[in-house]
Amino acid sequence: MINIIWVAMTVIGLIFAAANGKMKEVNEAIFASANEAVTLCIGLISVLVFWLGMMRIAQDAGLLQKLSNLFKPIILKLFPDVPGDHPAVGYILSNIIANMFGLGNAATPLGIKAMEQLKALNGGKSTASRSMITFLALNTSGLTLIPTTVIAIRMNYNSSGPTDIVGPTLVATICATAGAIIFDRYFYYRRAKKGDK
Repeated sequence: MINIIWVAMTVIGLIFAAANGKMKEVNEAIFASANEAVTLCIGLISVLVFWLGMMRIAQDAGLLQKLSNLFKPIILKLFPDVPGDHPAVGYILSNIIANMFGLGNAATPLGIKAMEQLKALNGGKSTASRSMITFLALNTSGLTLIPTTVIAIRMNYNSSGPTDIVGPTLVATICATAGAIIFDRYFYYRRAKKGDK
């Protein structure tokens, strides 16, 4: 469906530009945007490679295991339907830790694997379980300690203080995560009171 929407928007935009004699501006914008996209990607790759390397060092040093052990009791409280030794717990922890370091690209496959495990735990049903909803809420709010992608973009555009975003991002994501947990629990208990688990 998304593909159809994008194609429709592109075709409508091109028809509108042709009807108004703006095809020259459209062509210039396409090539300028393509050039900018390549420059941005190269800048992002360098920062992501650096942080993925740091994550590997942290993993080899045992830091990630310590972080996992630190967050595991919290995760088990947030996901009471998931057994402590289930593979979903490991994927959830890995996803949250990757998001905390602003590594959304690394977090995405871990999040997909976590969701697959949660779906299997739910008996493969097409409706989302309590744990799946909680994970989606947590993943969407995404508590972030170091917003590496945003820092990389700010560096790419010659920001005078690319890391100035760290403080506001931390406050915003803490509020978003707290809000996600509160709303998740509120709607869960509201449904439970109505007897619709």
